[in-house]
Amino acid sequence: MRRPQINIAPAERLGRIFVGLIGVIGGLVLLGSAGTALVAVLEVLLVLAGLDLVVTGALGHCPLYRKLDYTPPSLRRSA
Repeated sequence: MRRPQINIAPAERLGRIFVGLIGVIGGLVLLGSAGTALVAVLEVLLVLAGLDLVVTGALGHCPLYRKLDYTPPSLRRSA
């Protein structure tokens, strides 16, 4: 298995990791005081979304960008 191609700009990678960590930490803190099952499900989804942002930021690869065939301008190579 080989590592996927980097398709996220360095600044966006840092932003994804930062926002993802905030989501994970916030979701876990809120999960401790979940009152109903619906609230708990939403908080678990917040944690999972945060983990997704952390992983895509750390890897530098966004599967959605690949599917949409999007490359940030800073990563495009001029011909």
